[in-house]
Amino acid sequence: MFRSAGAFKRPLKSDRFSIAFAQKWLYSRYLRGLDDGGSQAVNETIPRGYTMRRMTVVSTKGGVGKTTVAANLGGLFADLDYRVLLVDADVQPTLSSYYAIRSQATGGLFQLLVSGVTENVISSTIISNLDLIVSNDPTGQLPNLLLHAPDGRTRLRHLLDQIDTPYDVVILDTQGSLGVLQDAAVLASDLLISPLPPEMLSAREFSRGTLDMLERLRPMSQLGLPVPPLVAVLNRIDRTRNALQIAAALRDELFTASKDRIRLLETVIPNLVAYREAACLGVPVHRHESTRPVGRTAPAARETMLALAHELLPDRAADVSRLSSETLA
Repeated sequence: MFRSAGAFKRPLKSDRFSIAFAQKWLYSRYLRGLDDGGSQAVNETIPRGYTMRRMTVVSTKGGVGKTTVAANLGGLFADLDYRVLLVDADVQPTLSSYYAIRSQATGGLFQLLVSGVTENVISSTIISNLDLIVSNDPTGQLPNLLLHAPDGRTRLRHLLDQIDTPYDVVILDTQGSLGVLQDAAVLASDLLISPLPPEMLSAREFSRGTLDMLERLRPMSQLGLPVPPLVAVLNRIDRTRNALQIAAALRDELFTASKDRIRLLETVIPNLVAYREAACLGVPVHRHESTRPVGRTAPAARETMLALAHELLPDRAADVSRLSSETLA
C-alpha cells in the first residue's frame, strides 16, 4: 500500500501531477480499500463502539514542556486503566527515554513511516498499559523522505489506523519547529494540545507560528483530514503576582490573536520541582506527588493531572473520576 524507502526519491512525472493531487488520489484509494484491504481487516479487530482518542502535543517553539505533558498524560491514562500508546515524533527524541523500556521492539518510527509496517515497531514500557513507538532516526532522514512522498503528511494517520492493538488513547509528541513530520503528527490526531509558558514572547510565537501552521494545513480537509481543534494549557505558572499578571495578559492576547479558534483550558500546570524530579526518576508525576506538601498553595501534581484529564476527555469525565478513585486510591 505504501511506497518503499527507495520510491521516496522518485520525482513526480509532471508538474500537473501535483503533491496535492497525488495525496487526494492515494487517500481515495485508501478509503476504497483498492490496494490490499488491510484497513478493513484491522477494523474488524476493534470492538463495536470502540473509539481511539489521538492527541498531539504541539508547538512551533521548543522548550515549552511538550514532552513533559505528553509523558505525564500517558502515564496517568495508563494508571487509569486505559491502553495507551505514546509516539515520539521528534527527530531529537526525549519521550523515547522518559520511561524505562521493558520490551524493546526491533523497529520504531523510522520503520513505521518508511517501510509502512506496523509489526515490531511498538515497545512496552515498565508502566503497565503504556506502550511506545520510539524515535529512531539519528541522521534525521525522515523529514526529507516524507517531504518527497506524495502521502507524506497523511501516512502516519493511515498507519495508526492499521495497528492491531485497540488502544484507548494515543499521544504524539512533536518537534519544536515547523516541518512535514510535525504536519503528519497534527493530521494524525483528533485533538491538539499546546503547552504555553507564562512568557509574552512564547504567546506571540504561539499566535504567529502555531496558528499559521494550522491555517496552512486547513486545505487538507478536502482530503477528509480536517485540522483538529486546538487547546492551550498554561504551563509552569509561578504563584508570584508577576506570573499571574502575565497569565491574565496571555489569556487576553491569545483570544485576540486566535479569534476564538482555540480554547484555553481552565487547568493550569504550576511550576513545581515535582515535575523535574519525576522526569529524573522516570515515573509519572501523579505517582511522585500524590498529595500537596504542607504549606504550599499550589495543588498536588496528581490533582493537576486529573483535572487536565477531565478537560481533555470531557465525555469520559465520569469514567476518569471512577477510575481515579478506584485505581489511584
